[in-house]
Amino acid sequence: MIGMFAISCAGHDKGQMYVIIKEDADFVYLADGKNKRLDNPKKKKRKHIQLVKAGADEALAEKLMQQVTVYDEEIKRAIKLKKKS
Repeated sequence: MIGMFAISCAGHDKGQMYVIIKEDADFVYLADGKNKRLDNPKKKKRKHIQLVKAGADEALAEKLMQQVTVYDEEIKRAIKLKKKS
């Protein structure tokens, strides 16, 4: 799931699009590059997000999986391009 787009379904950020940057058993960690940056991601229960099935940014997902340095600007750009399509 790392690198996929997700939309928040509950909470004050309902409807906000994020990129999944990390996951564990019960939670996913989300970043949007603007309000929730990579150094302080949003921790959200899996049941409170909806995955966007139309794919992920493959280059960004690969960087996250290999733990290569990813910048907030890359996440902002990926979300912006996703919203346009």
